[in-house]
Amino acid sequence: MADLKLFKISDGAVSELPSRAVVLEKHLQQLIESNMEAMFGVRFLASEHSTGKVHRGRIDSLGLDENNSPVIFEYKRSTNENVINQGLFYLDWLVDHRGDFEKIVAQRLGSDASAQVDWEAPRLICVANDFTRYDEYAVRQIDRNVELVRYRDFNSDLISIELVTTTSTEQTATAHKAIPTVAKTITGRGSSVSDLLSRASANIQSLYEKYEAYALGLGDDVVKNVRHNYFAFRRIKNFACVEVHPSSGNLLIYLKVDPTSVELTEGFTRDVRNIGHFGTGDLELRVTPATSWETVEALTLRSYENS
Repeated sequence: MADLKLFKISDGAVSELPSRAVVLEKHLQQLIESNMEAMFGVRFLASEHSTGKVHRGRIDSLGLDENNSPVIFEYKRSTNENVINQGLFYLDWLVDHRGDFEKIVAQRLGSDASAQVDWEAPRLICVANDFTRYDEYAVRQIDRNVELVRYRDFNSDLISIELVTTTSTEQTATAHKAIPTVAKTITGRGSSVSDLLSRASANIQSLYEKYEAYALGLGDDVVKNVRHNYFAFRRIKNFACVEVHPSSGNLLIYLKVDPTSVELTEGFTRDVRNIGHFGTGDLELRVTPATSWETVEALTLRSYENS
């Protein structure tokens, strides 16, 4: 497979920085666990978590992502290691041991975070120096949330991560297919975003479908997740979260764009760094059928490129 090349610029001349695979015994795992939120938008929970005497395994890393979904990290240490199958085994184990996972969340992040764990879309992230085309093909046949992430190390002070392949069990809102879930019931949550979209006017439904098509069309690495209160669009991390508001006739879109870098317009853009909202993102867009679509696309693209 093609390798990422990195060049250093000095006085108008470029020199290539040699890349290499990190010795994966512990170094890369420890690096990711210490910087999981910055690199993947995932809060670190546990390392080498035992699956007990019956299953006799150890999950490399456990985390909780921006959408409160459980995340398993598995690191491929050798070419012949079947890290995907191993990770899928652990993913099934995790779904069958939700209470154990929620106890870990409570111990690490608090009881409020534990109560918000969302089991609709648990994720498996496999990290390796490289994957074969057979790995990529196999993942595309799996009806689970699996991501293959390739890394390269440059001179020990630079590291790159690349999302090679990603799959999701969830469908687009326009597909009208059943979404496989293992959701727990949480009372008092009100209508889901899917329900709100179904009750919205034809104009708002059309507007959402237009935005969804644009967001998914930004790249093959884009995945859509349906949360209870919002639709999340992500690469490795979220870049857009969309709420549907039928009564006020608009979409609220939250982007990872620095609000200080945007000329804010009353009624359209808002700095929400200190305002609570569902999903992630510091810039809020209030979008109606009359909104400038070019601006919505431009700001979304900025957020996508930052994610």
